[in-house]
Amino acid sequence: MESLPLDTSHPAVRDYLTLVRLQVLTPLSLLVNIATTSTCAIVVNPSLGGISRLHPTSISPRPSIIEAYVGAIFLGQLGYCLLLVMASKPETKRALVKGVGFSLVFANLVMALWAISWIMEWFLVSTILQGIILLLLFYSNVALLIYHAPVSSRPLDTALIHAPLRFFLVLPFSILFPLSLFMTLGFTYVPIPGGGPPRDYSAWHAWVGFGVILGTNIVGLLVVLFRRDIVWCASATWICVSIWSLRPKPAPVYVSVLSLFNLPLFG
Repeated sequence: MESLPLDTSHPAVRDYLTLVRLQVLTPLSLLVNIATTSTCAIVVNPSLGGISRLHPTSISPRPSIIEAYVGAIFLGQLGYCLLLVMASKPETKRALVKGVGFSLVFANLVMALWAISWIMEWFLVSTILQGIILLLLFYSNVALLIYHAPVSSRPLDTALIHAPLRFFLVLPFSILFPLSLFMTLGFTYVPIPGGGPPRDYSAWHAWVGFGVILGTNIVGLLVVLFRRDIVWCASATWICVSIWSLRPKPAPVYVSVLSLFNLPLFG
């Protein structure tokens, strides 16, 4: 068979082939992520939320609010997949191929593996997997901001590329990675008889939770302050609402969570 009449070493040809691969692999990885996390959240017992309730921590979020957040991530990625197929502008194609590339594909697949490790209570594995997701999404978000910054002339790029990637990044950064790490390190508490929380803050690991929430909030504040990033503002506030709404919580954690509600003032 004669070789294809294409010079695969040419940069334009390589970019085109990469785009075709992304058009196939990105929806496939999203489907795997949706199927796995939905099964682990709905069918399996104990579910993803059930595992969190079995191992309460000072930063545990309300599972239903996190599930809604993940659903919003999936919806955003559906729009991203549509843009992958329909993109016509060279700048948009470069952002998809060079800015995001296969990072989102790998992040979806690793997220599916994380869901399995979480329900199996392999907390060290789940922490490592969340760390990998965090690195993948951090890389793609930085590449987008530096080399493919959002501009008003391409609003679909902002809505369907930058926003879903940023929204996805905030989830492991603000809650899933810290929560997995808490489980791994044993920063959980056993409720006192009658269902109440421990009265001793040291048994509750309250100050560790305070430091984690405060640290992520400070990063969010800096991002919103310097980037005027409404997506980060909304997603970080969503995460804080999920933490605040699951009670009881130690007072230091409440204070650090409530501090983020001022972020819209900087948007």
